[in-house]
Amino acid sequence: MRRKIVGGYEMSDNCKVETALEILVGKWKPVILFQLFSNGTMRFSELQRAIPNISKKMLTQQLRELEYHDIIHREVYRQIPPKVEYSITAYGTNMSTALQAINDWGEAHVEHLNKLYGENRAVESFEVKLNT
Repeated sequence: MRRKIVGGYEMSDNCKVETALEILVGKWKPVILFQLFSNGTMRFSELQRAIPNISKKMLTQQLRELEYHDIIHREVYRQIPPKVEYSITAYGTNMSTALQAINDWGEAHVEHLNKLYGENRAVESFEVKLNT
């Protein structure tokens, strides 16, 4: 089995972490998935209202990428006015365990940082820390 070095760690060539993360990469995909897992089937306008800071263009792009990976299903109703609904696919429901684990780790990480730096700390990105 061939191995490669990623971030200082030796990983096999068949490691699929990057493939899995590709689905979640981006500011909005996890938020969209959270909304669909929490609320079930949603129309485009409902997703827009639930995620007010996302542009129509970005929401459309992120939904298309999730649809390409068969994580969500797009149902188009041929009516006037047009109606489009989005839902998690049967295949996409397999992600719920992974997303819950990531959420749990995120909560534990916030708690860890609060213990290290105090709860009233300003949230700073890793890049900001590196540039100071």
